[in-house]
Amino acid sequence: MKKILITNDDGYDAVGLKKLIEAVEGLGEIFVVAPALHKSACGHSLSITKPLFLISVDDDFYKVDDGTPTDCVYLALNHIFEDIKPDIVLSGINHGANMGDDITYSGTAGAVMEAVLHGISGIAFSQVMKTYHKADDTINWDETKRYVRAITQKVLKHDPFKNERKFLNVNIPNDEIKGIKVTKLGYKLYSNEAFLHHDPRGREYFWIGLPALEFEYEENSDLGAISDGFVSITPIKMDMTDYAQLPYIKDWLRGD
Repeated sequence: MKKILITNDDGYDAVGLKKLIEAVEGLGEIFVVAPALHKSACGHSLSITKPLFLISVDDDFYKVDDGTPTDCVYLALNHIFEDIKPDIVLSGINHGANMGDDITYSGTAGAVMEAVLHGISGIAFSQVMKTYHKADDTINWDETKRYVRAITQKVLKHDPFKNERKFLNVNIPNDEIKGIKVTKLGYKLYSNEAFLHHDPRGREYFWIGLPALEFEYEENSDLGAISDGFVSITPIKMDMTDYAQLPYIKDWLRGD
């Protein structure tokens, strides 16, 4: 039987995590290790300056006290699975999109980055939302789960990236779904979302907000596919080397 490790960055009690578990029920033996707290935008961060507590919530279901998604995968591989690795790591279903350059911030993507570093298949699932605080009543979760299950089945049957340090980043629109598109990362437009406030003692503090989903439209990008009503599947590689620039940098070093 296939072994499926599930995590997320919205916390062990998040709606999307529950929907992901439901979506893949019956595809294998499911293990869940998720952060105890909301850990969005923590990227591929690993906690090395504090102890981590792995707490049992239910059978094969654990939370990591103040841990990141990467911590969850790392502890699962080194403590729960030990000699037998899971066949796949699924992360999500994230409450909100993870597209374009945002995947460098994403804890959802960070979890599967950790998986593929250990030679394990990985898929990051994210659900585009119109209203963040209504994740359970603004989305057709049955339709989302159908696509999540189909994509997971496909990778379990044949992972195109096995042992290549690559994974799939999947975003699902919050509209009628027209199908699936294979895409590249889009070009998101960023703005300053650091808001200045004062506490009751008059001290200044800043709160980083959620930037608007603004982007340059490209039909073959993840952002473009979502705006057109398609599920976006983007292959991501861990090797960020710009190979085309290697000869140029060599010449640049030799120059004046």
